[in-house]
Amino acid sequence: MSADAPRRRTRRRRIILLAAGAAAASLSLSACGDGASGGSAQTRFVQGKDGVDTVKKADRQPAPDLSGETTTGKKLDVADYKGKIVILNVWGSWCGPCIAEAPNFAKVAKETSGKGVQFIGINTRDSEKSQATSFEEEHKVPYPSLFDPTGRLMLRFPKGSLNPQSIPSTIAIDRHGKIAARSIGPLTEDELRSMVKPLIAEK
Repeated sequence: MSADAPRRRTRRRRIILLAAGAAAASLSLSACGDGASGGSAQTRFVQGKDGVDTVKKADRQPAPDLSGETTTGKKLDVADYKGKIVILNVWGSWCGPCIAEAPNFAKVAKETSGKGVQFIGINTRDSEKSQATSFEEEHKVPYPSLFDPTGRLMLRFPKGSLNPQSIPSTIAIDRHGKIAARSIGPLTEDELRSMVKPLIAEK
């Protein structure tokens, strides 16, 4: 056996360990980014072709307590809007897809404001309110956003419900305060309308 053999074996072991570590990291990253399946075995939602998951009226769960301070320092409680359809959009000023969908949300929010629909944002992972308000001013966002830098509001959604699992996510709450629909990822104007229109039509 040559003097280099132990050194070669050590090198091979290091390469194997590094490869195993990289594979594990890759799996962790893909798991963190995969929110499309969502929920649990008890989740009774239908995945739409347009990327919007919906729940039948009889199977909907109540929305959790979503209250706090807005990006502009005002108090806001989503429960105060019971009787209206509430469209919740989880966003961050640092998030590229959020920037892409912002004009769509601004447009559809204005279109539906007279039809019993209230848009509300949940701004997350921005450390300063000024980051959020600059985004809102730049993109002419016409509705308020709760300031949630640590993501605690996202964790309040009940297990097995249509909960926000990535940024951006959009949740639709019906007139009775129950979670009716969800979309994960950015939405076009038409996709957003397809989420809102059936709820407007509900009696």
